[in-house]
Amino acid sequence: MKIFGIMGIINCTPDSFYAQSQSHHLEKAIARALQMEKEGAAFIDVGGESTRPGATLVSEEEELERVLPLMIALKKILRIPLSIDTRKAKVAHEAVLKGASLINDVSGLSYDSSMASLVTKLGVKVIIMHARGNPETMDALASYDDVAREVASELLKKVSLALKAGITKEQIILDPGFGFAKNLSHNWELLSHLDELCKLGFPLLVGLSRKRFLGGATPEERLIPSLLAAFVALQKGASLIRTHDVAPSVALLDFSRHFV
Repeated sequence: MKIFGIMGIINCTPDSFYAQSQSHHLEKAIARALQMEKEGAAFIDVGGESTRPGATLVSEEEELERVLPLMIALKKILRIPLSIDTRKAKVAHEAVLKGASLINDVSGLSYDSSMASLVTKLGVKVIIMHARGNPETMDALASYDDVAREVASELLKKVSLALKAGITKEQIILDPGFGFAKNLSHNWELLSHLDELCKLGFPLLVGLSRKRFLGGATPEERLIPSLLAAFVALQKGASLIRTHDVAPSVALLDFSRHFV
């Protein structure tokens, strides 16, 4: 599958697991997005609700207040596409109206029953991620006999429902959901067998950036492991790397092209 770029993360939240990615002040978020574009990001992914394990639900109103001002501002000044990271159809709809051209749904269209029909109506691309449960329950659902095979099977079920709702194959990007309802060994096994998911016939996004399973006591210590894991993912066929660290990831992407 063709490699098509780096997705930079903007978290309009006060509680994301990586403190340096928290950009809940508008001016800081705008500056961060502009810097990511300058560093070579192909997309900017804006989120207003943390979905890390144990995170609590944010209301639609609060999420909209966090992301819409930034969407409006960035649409006027960025040349690269915007993505909205949300589980909620209303938030996704408003964000697309304000300039987003991609919906990143960590629930894989399962949290909000209106999301699939909205994606069909809007005709935008959608990232369908593998997850089980929600941020409060996902850790308890991390049980697999063969994690790569089961993630692939569950993603294909989500794809089938998406296609039945009228979403086209060309709109769909898949995400194996590293860290979501997966323990330490599951994440490493999934990365080792990522090529099996790349054979499903859809572009594959991977979000590995500074995640807990990579080691280190804090997210600040995980830059090099994140880049090494991303290199493995690219070699196994991933198309899109979602990251907090755009500049080194772009350099990694350029380097990895020599081996694809």
